[in-house]
Amino acid sequence: MLKKAAEVALAQAGLEMCDLSLVITIDKRMKELNKQFRGIDETTDVLSFPSGAARKNEARYLGDVVISLPRARAEAIASGHPVGDELQLLVVHGILHLLGHDHADRRSKARMWAAQDEILQTLGIEIDVDNAIAASSR
Repeated sequence: MLKKAAEVALAQAGLEMCDLSLVITIDKRMKELNKQFRGIDETTDVLSFPSGAARKNEARYLGDVVISLPRARAEAIASGHPVGDELQLLVVHGILHLLGHDHADRRSKARMWAAQDEILQTLGIEIDVDNAIAASSR
């Protein structure tokens, strides 16, 4: 299911020949990574680490997506949707970050959410991302 989410996200971006790593971990490790790479001493649901490397005529390595399984479970429960849907959302979200999307301002967030919604619709997943985020922060 997670591989399918990644494949759909990459296909929607027009990428066929590329690789990435997907890591599912625990909150303790996620907190360590968040502190080390973002200077934020708390856990989070997903982190993306773009590689920035691409070789001509070879599969492009996009980078790494790291997901906290405990956070995904908590967010799914708080939002009232299946954990599998939440995990697929986080895979898509992480890959969009690898592809250069961001949600730091309203315009970039609107573009990223539109791309995310399109991918989730293709996967048959109906999640109101804004409500899911609000529920997870309660």
